[in-house]
This record gives sequence, structure tokens and C-alpha cells, in this order.
Amino acid sequence: MSKKKAFALRLNEDMLKAIEKWSSDEFRSTNGQIEWILMKALKEAKRDPKKKEE
Repeated sequence: MSKKKAFALRLNEDMLKAIEKWSSDEFRSTNGQIEWILMKALKEAKRDPKKKEE
């Protein structure tokens, strides 16, 4: 499993409320929902991270 790195993220209050509602509807944490949104955007842009070979 890849290592996770914490960092501060500033969001508009209304945007955060919308993400919190969406994450609740999808049975995810807010953090998990943001990760899912970002990964989806990366895949659509064909910029998803490549898996490291062991």
C-alpha cells in the first residue's frame, strides 16, 4: 500500500458542505470522497499515478 501524506486544504465552506453531503450519500468519509474525486479526475485526464513494481 502506498504511503499517505497529510497536508492542509482550504475549501470554500459551501463546497465543503456539498462534498460532505456527497460523501455521506456514498457511505465514504469526506477525506475518502476527496481522494476518490481526485483519482477520478486524474484517470480522466490520463494522469493517474503509475504503480511501482516491487
